[in-house]
Amino acid sequence: MITLVRRATALCVLGAALAACGTSESPRAPRPAPSAPSAAPSKPSRPPTLAPGPAGLTPVFEHGSRTAGKTVALTFDADMTADQGPRAASGERFDNPGLIATLRRLGVPATVFMTGRWAEEYPDAARSIGRDPRFEIANHSYSHYAYTDDCYGLPTVSRDRMRADLERAYTSFRKAGVRGAMPYFRFPGGCYDEAARRELTAAGVTAVQWDVVSGDAFATDADAVARQVLDGVRPGSVVVMHCTRSAAPVTERAVRTIVPELRERGYRFVKVSELIGTANGRA
Repeated sequence: MITLVRRATALCVLGAALAACGTSESPRAPRPAPSAPSAAPSKPSRPPTLAPGPAGLTPVFEHGSRTAGKTVALTFDADMTADQGPRAASGERFDNPGLIATLRRLGVPATVFMTGRWAEEYPDAARSIGRDPRFEIANHSYSHYAYTDDCYGLPTVSRDRMRADLERAYTSFRKAGVRGAMPYFRFPGGCYDEAARRELTAAGVTAVQWDVVSGDAFATDADAVARQVLDGVRPGSVVVMHCTRSAAPVTERAVRTIVPELRERGYRFVKVSELIGTANGRA
């Protein structure tokens, strides 16, 4: 009997049994309210794009707002056609690591329009550019074949293969380790027509052109390239340049002149996505 009483008394020290035992005890401090559940991680916002044009055609972006501040986007085409593999194997360089290093050193954000064939040839460079928050990679087709006839002598893609060519470039980016390539497309040679815009509608991309031609392709005078850019830039401008040593050997030197001069004029360098976001009221 004594043992049972002791057990009962021991049970009474448990908070849940105190009332049943008739034992008085000073009130306990209230427990803190349970923490609110952590908010679910926000999903990354989709890159800004333009609404389709008339009849649902792929929209075309040429420059940003002229009144939303002195911003300018430097864009670089990383060109390589599907049939230039033998030239690369023989030593021709279609990449330009010195240019990318200079952009990094100067702290300049930029958009690189890359062909899928370039990403296949230089996967380490493609991955490095794609993972650097200063840069964004956009689509310049897989093959750099033109989407219209009579485009600077480029071979052409048949109409029924246009979307497949674009999608193949995105596949090449993923295989190279590039994640988050932008939904922006630059027509090879800048050549397009209504039929090409219609063929790409289902891809959901915004076609990005430019309003300032640098003239760096096959140029040998870096100062002339720099002057052409500096004379042409206006607020919201998109400048087209190249990221291929063999076809644009003086681009890096021109950039070293262009960047400090535009900064002296009060310009801020941005990526294409910022210009498009501002155009959409999403600055």
